[in-house]
Amino acid sequence: MALFEDTNPRELKELLSQIHSGDAALPDFQRDFVWEPGATQELIISIANNYPAGSLLRVRNTHNLFAHREFQGAPALNGYKSTFLILDGQQRLTSLYQAFYGVGEHQFFLRLQSLMDGQDFDDSIFHLRATTKRAKRLEQPEVQAAELILPLNVLKGGSGGFGRWSRDCVRFLDLDNDARVALEDNFADIEETWIQAIDDYRFPVVTLSDETNADAICTIFETLNRTGIKLSVFELLTARFWPKKVNLRQLWSDALEKNPSIGDFWVDPYYVLQIISLASRAAPSCKRSDVLNLEKADIENFWDAAVTALDKTLQILKEDCGVVNYKWLPYYTILIPFAAVLTKRPMPTGPEAAVVRDKLTRWYWCSVFGQAYENAPNSQSVKDLNEIINWLDGGDAPATINEFKFDPLSLRDTTPRQRALYRGSICLLLRNGSCDFHSGQPISENLIVENYIDDHHIFPDSYLKKQEGQITARLRDCVLNRTLIDRTTNQRISDRAPSDYMAVIRSTLGDEKFSTLLSSHFIPCDPSSPIWTDDFEAFLAQRQAALWEQVKEVTGVSEASDLME
Repeated sequence: MALFEDTNPRELKELLSQIHSGDAALPDFQRDFVWEPGATQELIISIANNYPAGSLLRVRNTHNLFAHREFQGAPALNGYKSTFLILDGQQRLTSLYQAFYGVGEHQFFLRLQSLMDGQDFDDSIFHLRATTKRAKRLEQPEVQAAELILPLNVLKGGSGGFGRWSRDCVRFLDLDNDARVALEDNFADIEETWIQAIDDYRFPVVTLSDETNADAICTIFETLNRTGIKLSVFELLTARFWPKKVNLRQLWSDALEKNPSIGDFWVDPYYVLQIISLASRAAPSCKRSDVLNLEKADIENFWDAAVTALDKTLQILKEDCGVVNYKWLPYYTILIPFAAVLTKRPMPTGPEAAVVRDKLTRWYWCSVFGQAYENAPNSQSVKDLNEIINWLDGGDAPATINEFKFDPLSLRDTTPRQRALYRGSICLLLRNGSCDFHSGQPISENLIVENYIDDHHIFPDSYLKKQEGQITARLRDCVLNRTLIDRTTNQRISDRAPSDYMAVIRSTLGDEKFSTLLSSHFIPCDPSSPIWTDDFEAFLAQRQAALWEQVKEVTGVSEASDLME
């Protein structure tokens, strides 16, 4: 049996075109697409810089060995027999297909003016949820031209798409001849430096022959999903500093032993290096290139302070912000500026400590609900570090706070895929002292483990699917319809109506404890509550209002902004 057909590199645009046409599909046993938009953005940055992004594995589908389906967001196959089935690379290819074909939950854009001003590609790329007014406004060519913002879906046809877009852009703008020529020259530079790099990018592709049998394919697939090693900057610096008598591996081991919460939150040791890079430099930066240029003295002078600050950061998030364990941390990257601030300005003692904690937690909540770390987190870290320290020293509040806006309607669109908003909302419950449905005790890190507490539907998904009218999957799954429920209770809920299972819980606990329980989850339970009439829309409206009050409290914002559809 000839296992390999070929091992040739393939252009990204060719691979994406095959997904769009249906010539490339997924075996039906593949898991669903799960990447967050930040991971997609990082992959695009790697491609634009021509960094390796791994190889792909596919099999020629001559014998139709497996049922197969289209990539998420691609046109339906409708019985079409695909030429290739992707065994390894689904998440990468799906994310790139959605980004460059403009489908999926998020749209991706490039700020061309930033590139013209000499900023890095990773500071110029950003994403927006597709349903926001800002994203819809950027669908208009005249707006793209006025703001010099390029939707990445323009590039699905390669650099030719950028050429057509740039010519149209110039026509929209009322420029004199010199300004027009200068803009065209800038566009040409961007095309040569970045667009062509994306257009020319190739993935190494291993194609298994159509003689590969089903057993062999399943074995290969199983092996791929058990293995994989992440390249680590920490490992590179460990090797570099070893001859200089700095043992990073031992330093990290000691840090975990002395500060168990760092290990409990599965913090990447690279974050400590980024904290040091921010805190040790006259011009703070935590980009990969700057971290790699750290000196022995930086590690020796700042390691202990950075680790202590990181541990204090996690303590504040647990005690003040409801982040009881790693699962509910909205952004890992937000730990970096938070801890860098405390590295440069250790927490004071006495009454001043409360003032500092209040300021830091307000900035944290505005960052979470303002989604400040969705795009260019390294640059945002630098900006926040400088502005927070200035604020602590008596200056103005950071722009993250002063410019904060929030639309409560976005909670109806917030599912577990919208990581920051979703986890931040769950943390509002935990901050409020939400109680365990099984024991009635305030939910803690230990109780979550003991009672298998997780986020589940309040109006059960299977119950809503049976109701008349169109209740979308997104609305069924939104954070307004979810809370923290132990496994035993959730199994008893099953597909029952809220009025049914809530009555049982009330009869078990008694009116007072039942009221305390539901109030701790911002679930209305008075006689007029929609849970007793199974009115899903009224329930969403009431819970949205309750969570909005919490957002206002933690961020200091007083008025809602209209950001959604």
